[in-house]
Amino acid sequence: MNEPMRKTEAAAADIGSSEFFRRARARLSFDVPAGLTDASLVPLSGDEGNDRMLQIVATERPIRPAAVLIAIIEHELPTVLLTQRAAHLNDHAGQIAFPGGKIDATDVSPLDAALREAEEEVGLDRSFVEPVGYLDLYGTAFGFRILPTVARVKPGFTLAINQNEVESAFEVPLAFLMDPANHQLHSKEFRGIERSYYAMPFAERYIWGATAGILRVLYERICLT
Repeated sequence: MNEPMRKTEAAAADIGSSEFFRRARARLSFDVPAGLTDASLVPLSGDEGNDRMLQIVATERPIRPAAVLIAIIEHELPTVLLTQRAAHLNDHAGQIAFPGGKIDATDVSPLDAALREAEEEVGLDRSFVEPVGYLDLYGTAFGFRILPTVARVKPGFTLAINQNEVESAFEVPLAFLMDPANHQLHSKEFRGIERSYYAMPFAERYIWGATAGILRVLYERICLT
């Protein structure tokens, strides 16, 4: 992920909405990766700094399976639905995130968990959601193993924000998020080791960490030929 830009790289705007979803359907599936619950398998993001950190964290913290929904809203120019987490939360307070959370024992699948969380957090009615497939498993420093569900969402829904969990919800153009020119590499220290992470600042929103990392994985899986 930290290699120089390749000639095959392209933004979502270059391939178009229909082609983006065609590729997504062809390249993604609903096979659940074993690493979601198997402690011996450490998910790799492709980001060298993040992966070094995960190798350390995996030996110290139990696996916490989680699911998020990458809701791509099929406007004329598609957008991605994101949330800003409530400021009073213990984990990731105030950060930009996808709708989602821990996978409960009552969830039939990671997909079911992602849809449930989207309903609970922002009131997104699952009747508007067309799941496409799972993206790659993504590990975080907090011991979460996140399985994102990519979904095509019909416009026309009405959101109901759960203020206990989410401060606000907003949309960002898919073309902006899938444009490698907007994928900034920032860095910070983790236990004396300098680690890199992706950031995609948009207007007054600072999209970074796992959210930006997952969006970068989406870009690499779908936009690269």
